[in-house]
Amino acid sequence: QVQLVESGGGLVQPGGSLRLSCATSRFSLDDYHIGWFRQAPGKEREGVACSSRNDRSTNHADSVKGRFTISRDTAKNTVFLQMNSLKPEDTAVYYCAADLRQFGLCVLSSGPYSSWGQGTQVTVSS
Repeated sequence: QVQLVESGGGLVQPGGSLRLSCATSRFSLDDYHIGWFRQAPGKEREGVACSSRNDRSTNHADSVKGRFTISRDTAKNTVFLQMNSLKPEDTAVYYCAADLRQFGLCVLSSGPYSSWGQGTQVTVSS
């Protein structure tokens, strides 16, 4: 399975920005649907955004629309999550995930994704 490594997390103040990166190894990023998920302590994992392998269409959760943007850089085998206007409720461990089996528009449920990164902590606090 594809190997995924997240980076870019950290501590930011409310209203600040971060860009998370998810790098793949040995496999082309274009072969996979890629999703970003997050999990806060005591809460279930939730889908944040995803990018489809076929037409590169994207899907963003209502809670982050207008603030977060998922994108791909195929040449670098990397997917990004640009996070702007961060809120304390965005605090969570963020994971990227990949699946080569999905067709059409990617989904924000975690079930179809078979490969997961180790996660990167995002903390939004003043």
